[in-house]
Amino acid sequence: MQKFKAYRTFQENGVVSSRFVEMGLDELDPGDVVVKTKYSTINYKDALSYNGTGKIMRKYPTVAGIDMAGTVDTSADPRFKHGDKVIVHAYDVGVAHDGGYSEYVRVPADWVVPIPEGLTPFDVMTIGTAGFTAALSVIEMERNGLSPERGPVIVAGATGGVGSIAVECLSARGYAVTALTGKAHAEEFLRTLGAKEVLQRNTLQMGTRPLEKATWAGAVDPVGGEILAWLTRTMAYGTRSASSGCTACVTTATLSIRPCPALAKGQSSKL
Repeated sequence: MQKFKAYRTFQENGVVSSRFVEMGLDELDPGDVVVKTKYSTINYKDALSYNGTGKIMRKYPTVAGIDMAGTVDTSADPRFKHGDKVIVHAYDVGVAHDGGYSEYVRVPADWVVPIPEGLTPFDVMTIGTAGFTAALSVIEMERNGLSPERGPVIVAGATGGVGSIAVECLSARGYAVTALTGKAHAEEFLRTLGAKEVLQRNTLQMGTRPLEKATWAGAVDPVGGEILAWLTRTMAYGTRSASSGCTACVTTATLSIRPCPALAKGQSSKL
């Protein structure tokens, strides 16, 4: 196989930085399946990893990118054959194993997921890891007894990837959704997604008691920190919550990844 392009993160003389490089297949981390990348996304973890912020990566050098979608090039596992449309994300992808910002990805077969019929690689990366997380949050809460008649559901970080899709999914399933956001200009947008109520984070009265007024039947929280603490104090008895992030715990993150201007946050881009 000829050389291909990848966006790789290095630690050199104690400094973490990322750049485009040319690689060969034998330089990628080992795996049973080689996938030709069509699309990837920039997630919050990716925005933290490219210069070492947040200490996301556990080894250097590593090809960045915690998700990707494409077609199988070669496979030593009988579950996959050349041309199959697949997704690779989660596990150690882009963290401790070469990830999705590469024209080719090589991973263990158990990390590979077939793309459902009717969806394209572009579709699944438009939804992305954020959408997958939002869907899992809703599924797991319902599996544990959440239903629309139980009462209102709140979504924190509602304009983000996880939050916005969670608002839309919950609303479509009949829930009365309250969207919590720090963006004053986003109310109209959140209501178009189905939010019945929009709370502004900077006007929120969180209180100081161990338990505040029992309000929410369910909560989706990709934020963490002070917001998660407040949510746990305001959940109604016997209700459900799904916490998937800790963005509030990181104060030095930057989302300006200059080497990849085409990969806008929340969008899919062709490599």
